Amino acid sequence: MTDQVLVQPIEEDTLAGRGVWATVRRRVLFWVPLTVLAVLLLLALFPGWVGGWFGNPDPRACDISASARPSSHGHPFGQDLQGCDVYANVVHGARASLAVGLMCTLVALVIAVGVGTIAGYVGGWADSVLARLTDVFLGFPFLLGAIVVLNSLGKRSVLSVALVLALFSWPALARMVRTTVRATRDAEYVQAAKAMGFPTTRILSHYVLPNSIGPVLAVATLTVGGVIVAESTLTFLGLGLRAPSISWGLQLATAQSRFQQAPHTLIYPGIFLAATVLSLITLGDVLRDAVNPKGRS
Repeated sequence: MTDQVLVQPIEEDTLAGRGVWATVRRRVLFWVPLTVLAVLLLLALFPGWVGGWFGNPDPRACDISASARPSSHGHPFGQDLQGCDVYANVVHGARASLAVGLMCTLVALVIAVGVGTIAGYVGGWADSVLARLTDVFLGFPFLLGAIVVLNSLGKRSVLSVALVLALFSWPALARMVRTTVRATRDAEYVQAAKAMGFPTTRILSHYVLPNSIGPVLAVATLTVGGVIVAESTLTFLGLGLRAPSISWGLQLATAQSRFQQAPHTLIYPGIFLAATVLSLITLGDVLRDAVNPKGRS
């Protein structure tokens, strides 16, 4: 009888997973952003190959005599102020921008799952201590905290910027993990697992986390978009990535001074940045509604 109780949450979780998939696959708002993100991932993984489709694949092959030249043969997006191909720079910029967003969110998610699971499952003094720790980080404004830390760094790479942004991104996710774990820890199947003497690690990995992580992963998708915007904002202000790195934020920062004379240098990276963030936000909204039983139709 007890075995049947323990098996039940896995069956319910499998059915829930099928319910989520059945919900999202019928929505155009799921497939459109997913397709856009797949194309952007292709750009990030193979920038040289994609960059060579319409022109010079090397973003650093510049001709200063062609400074700010509009679209022409071999340069579909025109050339920037240094005479470099805008298309090649936009394609190569996808790697840095997406890498910062994904790395930051992954690190923040790992920290949040660890902190939130301990606080939500153990409770008591551990919950109180970790809750206060989370409040300390939440007390720092996200961008202001990142600016203070980045200003103290000599070298700013994709990794360092991602880690700094992750430092201020995990608290909100940790609170959500804590809430979902607290809602799951008192379930009958978890109590039955405890009664059978299962180790805590097995209870957490087999019963608590699989039934509480869904909403957190949906919100994490939204976090990726927010981090990409934050990185572009910091880079635009001169506080994020620096040359010779290539990112959309650096292109926007360089193009702002000559926007009226060469609007194409700012428009194209801006379009790619907006499309990326909009796709991530849309996908996150769809997944968040799908993992909520009330949002399924």
